[in-house]
Amino acid sequence: MGEEVKDKILREVRKDFLQEQLLSGKRFDERALDEWRPVEVQKGVITTAEGSALANIGGSKVVAAVKFDVMTPFPDRPDEGAFITNAEFVPMASPGFEPGPPNENCIELARVVDRGIRSSEVIDVTRFFLEEGKVLGLFLDLWILDHKGNLTDTAALAACAALLDTKLPKVENGKIIRGQGTQSMEMKYKPLTTTFIKVANNFLLDASHDEEYAKDMSFTVGTVEGMVSSIQKSGQGGLSKDEVMNCVDVALKKSDELRRYL
Repeated sequence: MGEEVKDKILREVRKDFLQEQLLSGKRFDERALDEWRPVEVQKGVITTAEGSALANIGGSKVVAAVKFDVMTPFPDRPDEGAFITNAEFVPMASPGFEPGPPNENCIELARVVDRGIRSSEVIDVTRFFLEEGKVLGLFLDLWILDHKGNLTDTAALAACAALLDTKLPKVENGKIIRGQGTQSMEMKYKPLTTTFIKVANNFLLDASHDEEYAKDMSFTVGTVEGMVSSIQKSGQGGLSKDEVMNCVDVALKKSDELRRYL
């Protein structure tokens, strides 16, 4: 029997079992449908970075680090710096992660986190202009250290904490003087994501790794305080207007719970 067939059978078994659990109002770990697992955030975990943080949601661990470099601006935006997000699935984090270049899941994770931050407009890239032909590039790197489900929200939490920890670098004669930055990023909002999976007619917040095996689709809402900044759906199937609005309402409330850790 091939690995794809085994994986499909395993998914169906877990989905049937989870659906039975949900009929009685329970999840695998007996949480409420809209309940977060334990959350931890630690800033300043990498002293050589301009900003960094480690986020842990239910055992999923992500390290985010910010680095600035001097670069040539994009031709269509000569007076603006750049903001670029990358992600890496460390092979030890999960049996399903393999060495090599980023796969589509890794690229999508970086894109969703990047979009949530970029759409919230909390990073003023006009402040990164140095001189004609020279700007600062802010590079946000995400390392997935342990995969216990809901990597998107964990990565977004780590990213936001790292940006809050970030100091703008000192620049002299067009070069960065490392370790001497003192000015903060002055972020007006704290952008985060809130991700749901859909199993039958139920929406589960902060899905564990086992629960993700049973999902029909996932739906991520990017928020800042009191406002929606982005929306992302992945997987098969659609959502009704009422389902979207219900998820948005829950996301606005539950994202504020995460912000307390920042």
